[in-house]
Amino acid sequence: MAEFAHFKPSMITFLRQLARNNTREWFADNKQRYEDLVREPALDFISAMGQPLADITPYFVAVPKKTGGSLMRPYRDTRFSKDKTPYKTNVGIQFRYEFGKDVHAPGFYVHIDPHEVFVGAGMWHPDREPLRAIRDAIVDDPKGWKAARDQRTFRRHFDLAGSQLKTAPRGFDKSHPMIDDLRRKDFIGVKVMTHDVLYSPQLLKTMAQTFRAASPFMTFLCRAVGARF
Repeated sequence: MAEFAHFKPSMITFLRQLARNNTREWFADNKQRYEDLVREPALDFISAMGQPLADITPYFVAVPKKTGGSLMRPYRDTRFSKDKTPYKTNVGIQFRYEFGKDVHAPGFYVHIDPHEVFVGAGMWHPDREPLRAIRDAIVDDPKGWKAARDQRTFRRHFDLAGSQLKTAPRGFDKSHPMIDDLRRKDFIGVKVMTHDVLYSPQLLKTMAQTFRAASPFMTFLCRAVGARF
C-alpha cells in the first residue's frame, strides 16, 4: 500500500456524485474511480493507523482488507428499508476489539460523508448480555463509571450519544441514581470534526490523540464485558 499522509478532497467529491447517482449502473461505470478515490485511500489510512492504535492499546486492530476488515462494505442493507438505493454515501471504518465479530463490539469508528466527519468510541447497540454487563458494572461501581464518563480529556473531545429506553430496563429500579445512564442502549462518545481535518498532514496524529482521549471510557466498557484495553 502507498504511504499515507491524509485524504484528498476527491474522496468527498466522489461521495457527493454517488449521492446524486445512487444506482448500480452508475456505480458500475465508476467502479474504478471508487477504488482509486475511496477504497484504496481508506485502506491506506487503516494501514497507517495500525501502529498509532497499537501504541494506545494492543487489543484493538486495524485490518486493511477490502472485505472482512476495518473498512465497512459500501452496500446498503435494503431488506427492511423504504430507501432502496443500493450504496452507502459514506465511508465507515471501525477499529474494533481483536475478538469482536461485528460493529457491536467495543471499537473506535471513523465516519466520513459529504456533510460531516465524526469519530465514535465505545459500544453501539451491544447485544443483550454485554449490555446487561455494562449496566451491572455501572450499578456495582458508580464512582468508576462517573470518573470514566466525566473524565476531563474525554469530555473535551467527546459528547455522549446514542439511543435510550424511555423507562428503566428490566431488573433495574427506575429510581436508581444512575438511571439516566442505565437507560442507555448505546454507550458511545462522538466527536464531530470538519472535512479540513481529513486533508491535514496532521490527520494521523489528530486521530491518534482523539482515540487516546477515549481511553478511560473504553477501559470501563471493556472491563465490564470481560475484555482488556
